[in-house]
Amino acid sequence: MKLTNDSYTILMGTKNFTEKYYKDKKGWLKVSAKGKIFRMTAEQVLNHLLPALSGIKPSLITKVEYNKKA
Repeated sequence: MKLTNDSYTILMGTKNFTEKYYKDKKGWLKVSAKGKIFRMTAEQVLNHLLPALSGIKPSLITKVEYNKKA
């Protein structure tokens, strides 16, 4: 089982939209609800993720998916 950052996809949003965060060879990427792709630093990903996990924004839904790599 591979447990590195590039093995996970983070989904965050509400009932009306979802954003996706994942890591490739160059770094973190965000796919917006409209499908636009943005490069991000690890710190920027945490700045988006931590308010949802802390409960400050209770309407945000966060899900993490494990991606099996062959």
